[in-house]
Amino acid sequence: MRLALYQPDIPPNVGTLLRLSACVNVAVDIIGPCGFPLGERALKRAGMDYLDRAEVAFHDSWDDFLRRPPPRLVLLTTRAATPYTAFTFAPGDTLLLGRESAGVPDGVHDRADARVAVPMAQGLRSLNVAVAAAMVLGEALRQTGGFPRMGEDR
Repeated sequence: MRLALYQPDIPPNVGTLLRLSACVNVAVDIIGPCGFPLGERALKRAGMDYLDRAEVAFHDSWDDFLRRPPPRLVLLTTRAATPYTAFTFAPGDTLLLGRESAGVPDGVHDRADARVAVPMAQGLRSLNVAVAAAMVLGEALRQTGGFPRMGEDR
């Protein structure tokens, strides 16, 4: 199981997702370009003391990311018809998160193997990307038995 962040806009969300990934032993792909300078200093500030525990791969572009495509790419999107709670996840899935400001372009949306949404109250637009990722990743790890054992290290 992996998380992939498509051109993230907000450093604190990246930090939250890196912390989440470190805590549940899930690797992260960061697909550039980012909406902020993504240097070592910015990452350290965003990831706090969890950064050294996160497995992170950087990709300059979407095409760079697709040079080694994941077994199955599952896009979290408000445009999906399938709620994540009705979807069957697999251990090799990569959960793709769009930009906080704009989601993903149509070409990326079309390339996803599956699309899932978090059910929300009528008239509300979207959740924070890190919150949505935590909800969906939690369900994916529950279904696949992928959570680390309590007290177990990497």
